[in-house]
Amino acid sequence: MSNLKKTKVITILVNLLIILSIATIIAFKFPYKSADKFSNPIENIADKLEINNINVPDESSKIDRNENGIPDPIDIVNSARKESEQKTTYKDAYYTGGYPPDGEGVCTDVIWRGFKGINISLKDLIDTDIKENMTQYKGVNGKPDPNIDFRRVLNQDTFFKNNCTSLTTELKEDNIDNLKEWQPGDIVVFIEGYEHIAIVSDKRDEDGIPYVIHNSHPSASEVRLSWFHNPIYGHYRWIY
Repeated sequence: MSNLKKTKVITILVNLLIILSIATIIAFKFPYKSADKFSNPIENIADKLEINNINVPDESSKIDRNENGIPDPIDIVNSARKESEQKTTYKDAYYTGGYPPDGEGVCTDVIWRGFKGINISLKDLIDTDIKENMTQYKGVNGKPDPNIDFRRVLNQDTFFKNNCTSLTTELKEDNIDNLKEWQPGDIVVFIEGYEHIAIVSDKRDEDGIPYVIHNSHPSASEVRLSWFHNPIYGHYRWIY
């Protein structure tokens, strides 16, 4: 739960306690009054204290290049979400041919599997970009290995930085202008503390904070972006 949400909930509870205390005092002072006479005012006041949902505009691309009736960013999200729905087991291993079997993988596997939803092979694109821009890929260190390069966070980060639109790395919980910069299908990268990568979901909490789909021990899941305490290193959007 975000600090903003906690503050709202605490404020509501304190106000309700005050209201109930006042109602109790009135009930004792006027014992012959029906309790029903006090219930409606209390309910009305409580209704006014409800948390207001923040509605963040959907400004994601509506391009549908595979012509399946679903915008490409949502195709990416839906494809990635299969990882969280089936709870793909987190398993870090090296595979001849590069691809891990269905049902296991790491955070980077959520990304290339997500892009399969728009018929894009990230492996092929990353392998090609490495050949053309070898010195930019610190994770390769001059020795490319197609069996693993496309599954390394640093390599995916470099590829997206070279080929996507770079966006804000700030997340402001109560700022719609900032929150609408986080749209479905976006890529989020963490480097400081640990190397990790995730896809922004089309789901948000009541404060407008987007969820992300990722894979971390023990399995893939969908969590609020604010769940991460590490600073956001990169935020990218595919050029549809």
